[in-house]
Amino acid sequence: MSGTSGASYTPEPVPDPVVGPGEFVFAAAHLDHGHIYGMCEGVASAGGTLRWVYDRDPAKVEAFRARFPDVRVARSEDEVLDDPEVRLVAGAAVTSERCALGLRVIGAGKDYFTDKAPLTTLEQLEAAREATTRTGLKYAVYYSERIHAEAAVLAGQLIEQGAIGRVLQVMGLGPHRLGTGRPDWFFEKDKYGGILCDIGSHNFEQMLYYAGAKDGEVAYSAIANYHHPEHPGLDDFGEATIVMDNSATGYCRVDWFTPDGLSTWGDGRTFILGTNGYIELRKYVNVGTDDGPGHVFLVNDSGEHHLVAHRNVGYPYFGHLILDCLERTETAMTQEHAFKAAELSVRAQLGARVLTPWPEA
Repeated sequence: MSGTSGASYTPEPVPDPVVGPGEFVFAAAHLDHGHIYGMCEGVASAGGTLRWVYDRDPAKVEAFRARFPDVRVARSEDEVLDDPEVRLVAGAAVTSERCALGLRVIGAGKDYFTDKAPLTTLEQLEAAREATTRTGLKYAVYYSERIHAEAAVLAGQLIEQGAIGRVLQVMGLGPHRLGTGRPDWFFEKDKYGGILCDIGSHNFEQMLYYAGAKDGEVAYSAIANYHHPEHPGLDDFGEATIVMDNSATGYCRVDWFTPDGLSTWGDGRTFILGTNGYIELRKYVNVGTDDGPGHVFLVNDSGEHHLVAHRNVGYPYFGHLILDCLERTETAMTQEHAFKAAELSVRAQLGARVLTPWPEA
């Protein structure tokens, strides 16, 4: 840590695995989004044993096996679901198909861990809520921009320590690089759900989490396709404001306009205002430096503090998730929190004002 003298803010210890080999068996199914790698690496790093992989596309399976060479290849989804030792199924299906997969996993008596966004419609949300309430099984969500980003994890620890007092506002910026090679479904709104439903879901989850809120209301939202007429189903810009049940507010801006000159896929930042200070997260890059990712800037009554989270914090969510599945607790993330973030995402998308692109010069 660098900065002025004053209070010392030290991350909690990097978590160790919570189980030994074979004590928590999980599987991967439907590899449509690359987040499946981070999901499986996270669970494995906490001690989980990855037994199966399934996808309809042999090329995706072979690429997955290159990262996880000990995994068995299932001939069908049923082969995964019929294994009585599999406790958790991780999936990164096409976004609109994630709920249906989750219902099948829960129907087989297993916990489900899905990529974000976990669903795309309010009807899917109702079905997922009913299934989890009826069975007590989990529909966990990989909100990676908080649970798998060390700066974001450290920010939560600082807030719990009272470093900035009571949180008043959370503002998240989620730019992404569109790049090349995206699958066709990525540009079909009924499949990916729209930008606020998709990458916006990260930000709604962070708003609720950092503010300590359980609910919220969308006050304003907007979407646009400013610069990609060749993909009429794509939202390349979105923004939203919410008011939470404890009167804190949240704002997010998400877009697909990361320039090629940036050294990573997106300059994700979060700003958290409290009654006694503020935090800025530069999660993935400190622009114009070679400092790497994971920067937390804290300013409060004790001074200015620059904390480097990279390789100093770890990812406690995954160990908590394993123990939650084994002990039927809700330490990693409550089910209602995961669903509330998804609900706000869908409602923001459904109610969004469609902004008109500027006329071409």
